[in-house]
Amino acid sequence: MPTINSAELDLFLQTCSDAFNNQQLQRVVLSKYKGDETELKRITIRPILLKDKRLLSFLYEYKTNHITKNLPLTASLEFFKAELGVHFFNAHLLTNEWEVPLSVTKKGKVLMKKQKNKNQAPQKPENASHDRAKNRFVEQHRPYLRELGVTDAQGNIIPAMSRKWKQINKFIEVLSRAIDNTGLAKQNKVHIADFGSGKAYLTFAVHDYFVDKLQVETEVTGVELRQKLVDLCNDTAQKLALQGIKFEQGDVQHFKAQGINIMIALHACDIATDYAIHMGIRTGAEIIMCSPCCHKQIRPQMKSPALLAPLLQHGIHMGQEAEMVTDGLRALLLEAHGYDTQVFEFISLEHTSKNKMILAQKRKKSRDNSAILAQIEAIKTFYGIQEHCLETLLNA
Repeated sequence: MPTINSAELDLFLQTCSDAFNNQQLQRVVLSKYKGDETELKRITIRPILLKDKRLLSFLYEYKTNHITKNLPLTASLEFFKAELGVHFFNAHLLTNEWEVPLSVTKKGKVLMKKQKNKNQAPQKPENASHDRAKNRFVEQHRPYLRELGVTDAQGNIIPAMSRKWKQINKFIEVLSRAIDNTGLAKQNKVHIADFGSGKAYLTFAVHDYFVDKLQVETEVTGVELRQKLVDLCNDTAQKLALQGIKFEQGDVQHFKAQGINIMIALHACDIATDYAIHMGIRTGAEIIMCSPCCHKQIRPQMKSPALLAPLLQHGIHMGQEAEMVTDGLRALLLEAHGYDTQVFEFISLEHTSKNKMILAQKRKKSRDNSAILAQIEAIKTFYGIQEHCLETLLNA
């Protein structure tokens, strides 16, 4: 489809240009994408100041990761003109004064409405009590947050990344308590492995927390299947001149590790969580953090006890039951192998609605675990479970 030309599009571009030049531009969102990149959802564009130069920052929002590109105004306007009606069929421009939605029909007709922005929040006094900085475990000005597109050049949280910012803070808050409980901050060196690290928001945050806040020599390894993300994260670490953090291509089932102090595995699908927990136990990790996803191994084995059969005849209930039993047995197996374990609600990741966290902290004193092992066997018998992957790995 050729590039569209219309008076409406020209007005849209002119409004964007004027707002940028007058420092009134808030954001532009391109959506309704129809192109070859199947995982691309939208692009959010915001003005930034980078090395005393005003640019537009393009945040490409994919299903599992985000990519940031910075362009000057002229190149940005050319991009809008070339892409609207070709790959993106909706756009939304917001300035301090105007709100300008634009859409392109199948026949190439441009529909646009320029209206006053009625939702602009009034300026708040600087000393207002609710404007005081919150007590955060992560500081907004940290360089890795800017490089990963969480903050802009001034250290302000990009609104589209507010949920990710909240997740990073909550994760470090949970981890900090576990660090205090296990005494890891007193060690000379700490080794951390993060499996399924993705774009590594949390991987960089953990490294930064140990190095900047705790001032502990730290070796962090991010393990990710997608080579493209491995390269991206290694480039980011190199650009920031960070020491003690690296990324490798691989998965938890085949990665060889020794002496890990903290084992992290978020969104480890099905038995990948069991392999991650097993690795943490085998290497003697003081802290194991998992966010399980998918529970395919246990569900086909489960036989509904007669009393529960009327409840579990519904697929959704059976799935919830399988999830509870799978993760409950994981927690008990961790307890039986020297860990104090918690299972609690966490902020769901961007690529899954699951919001469960298993946090295990290595016990300082050993104890008799025969009663827990008996409980595991009783639960398996009750549900007719023949095999639990983590138990099999531990017995082997």
